[in-house]
Amino acid sequence: MSSIQLVNIVKDWGDTKALDTINLTIEPGSFCVLLGPSGCGKSTTLRIIAGLESASSGQVFVDGRDVTHQPPAQRGIAMVFQNYALFPHLNVADNITFGLSVRKVNAAETADRLQATAGLLGLEKLLDRKPSQLSGGQQQRVALGRALVAQAKVCLMDEPLSNLDAQLRQEMRHELRELQQRLGLTVVYVTHDQTEAMSMADQVVLLNKGRIEQSAAPRTLYAQPATTFAARFIGTPAMNLLRLQDGHIAGSQVAVKRFGDFLGIRPESVALTGSIPATVQSLEYLGADLVLRCAVGSELITVRASGSSELAAGAQVTLQWPAQAEHYFDSQGCRVH
Repeated sequence: MSSIQLVNIVKDWGDTKALDTINLTIEPGSFCVLLGPSGCGKSTTLRIIAGLESASSGQVFVDGRDVTHQPPAQRGIAMVFQNYALFPHLNVADNITFGLSVRKVNAAETADRLQATAGLLGLEKLLDRKPSQLSGGQQQRVALGRALVAQAKVCLMDEPLSNLDAQLRQEMRHELRELQQRLGLTVVYVTHDQTEAMSMADQVVLLNKGRIEQSAAPRTLYAQPATTFAARFIGTPAMNLLRLQDGHIAGSQVAVKRFGDFLGIRPESVALTGSIPATVQSLEYLGADLVLRCAVGSELITVRASGSSELAAGAQVTLQWPAQAEHYFDSQGCRVH
């Protein structure tokens, strides 16, 4: 198991700052997910860890060793790409062991590692097939096998499940997580999908415009978002952010309990029984859930209710939420309570 540490990493593309002073520690044997919207810097961060990109300034440490200026091959890191990068003319066995042949690992050790890796990933009966004869999930396993056979302590993954359908992605999330825990790998995983991040990670690093917005365990990120960006990015539907004026929800007589410029409330924390009058503006039926958008004063609040609720646009409802469900943010978007 290996730790990873980024110290004051900056990456400039001309006048554009892709990464702005990234400081990050990833514990050995942990599953760390770099999460954020397109263009936030997550793949650039991964490529700098791998050595495929050079930082404009700062240092990269792997297992306490400064690898900032070392080529990828000397960092002891394996990588799984989004497009799998399999050789179409090679069979599964040769795709998995290609890196070993380049490094001149002897035939006996190569065969042992291949059998162990294939057994781990359930690929024993597919070793003679070409990539074109495999399903998407099988191709993903081959790409993972090529990383594992190198016996690297650190595995970097750049959106490896994005080409799979929804059901297969869910299955592969469980498989990847179980495999990582069984082998004690340190995994750094890039995705824009919050479901992947929340279901797999020990540590979620939420990036926004080249900066770390928040780095925390999934439960902490959900329960105590540090900024309005984190509050809105994590959770489906997104957290409500209601403007406050003079101690009230804007445009209403609903008083709030603390000071701040915005009140954040998760849609699932709002009940359809209470004392706060609201009008249903629109609704979305999702089977088990009914997502309502209700007007409270001049603000809209999303409510996640039971799918059995019989409501229609224009209905008058009363809302309530517990005090412990309230989050307060200042005008800069930073958490104040």
